Amino acid sequence: MKINSSSSSTLIKGVSGNSRHDNSPASIGGSTKNRADVDLSPAARQLAALNDNSADIRAERVQQIRDALASGELQIDAGRIADSLLASVRDLLK
Repeated sequence: MKINSSSSSTLIKGVSGNSRHDNSPASIGGSTKNRADVDLSPAARQLAALNDNSADIRAERVQQIRDALASGELQIDAGRIADSLLASVRDLLK
């Protein structure tokens, strides 16, 4: 698992303000005759704004975890993680 500070969102790639540019093969190849501008609803703009994860990352805590992993203080119990994932899947399937 790699932890880094760079993130990109492919979900809203190409979205800016009130419109989005078509990423169809015709528009990527240089032809703009099939290009369409789309007005986003206020709800879509709000969802795009919520996708900004920068406030969700606590850099200090991430650095503490990196340091603990590097020094060997933090041990990952893969079996415990697997058991929790399986339990979660079982709950979803009920």
